[in-house]
Amino acid sequence: MTRHRLGFWPRFAVALVKPVLLAWTRRTWHGVEQLRTDGGVIIVPNHLSHTDPLVCAHFIYDAGRWPQFLGKASVFRIPVVGWILHRCRQIPVERETAVAVESLDRLVAALDAGGAVVIYPEGTITREPQLWPMRGKTGAARLALATGAPVVPVAMWGPERLFDPRTGRMGLRPRTPVTVVAGPPVDLSRWAGATPSRVVLEEMTDQIMVTLRDLLAGIRGGTPPPLWERPVRPRTPEVTE
Repeated sequence: MTRHRLGFWPRFAVALVKPVLLAWTRRTWHGVEQLRTDGGVIIVPNHLSHTDPLVCAHFIYDAGRWPQFLGKASVFRIPVVGWILHRCRQIPVERETAVAVESLDRLVAALDAGGAVVIYPEGTITREPQLWPMRGKTGAARLALATGAPVVPVAMWGPERLFDPRTGRMGLRPRTPVTVVAGPPVDLSRWAGATPSRVVLEEMTDQIMVTLRDLLAGIRGGTPPPLWERPVRPRTPEVTE
């Protein structure tokens, strides 16, 4: 969906948020042409701050698309907030529940309607100490395999200056530099038509995350580290009586 077909509530959200971002950030955008295409697209950004969804949304909006973020379904059940999110065409996702398949159906419908669906493949803010990407979850790969929609990586650097998750500090200085770069669609042709097995989805996800990491390295400079491994939670021993 292009931004020119928006209704009242999305335009109201833009009028409320965009002036703040224009004053708060000094933006360097690259690769907006990657989003100026017809049809649905899956956008996969790195996640390094609570503020980067705002920066990412600004970038996508300036590219002429309306971003449709995935959000926890519980947020959509909050009075007023959920009502506004629904009217701004954001997408609730049930995780690890019996109705999770309905969430996938919503995503497929959004892409079929030409939407720009934003999925954070890491699922949460990276835990890597220097804010490099960590290994992703398989949701974006599963959706790409189900729809054939292109997967466009979007690397961001600078939102951590607005809010640094490592220190909890908010940066309120006007015109804080932020850089966003969209790369060409990730080459997932090797898996076209494959059965969505665990191995296939993990291989696709690694390809997405390595592409995203290398795109971020182009902004930050230097040699990026291997994808950060999530710590394995120790099992709670069973108590027997």
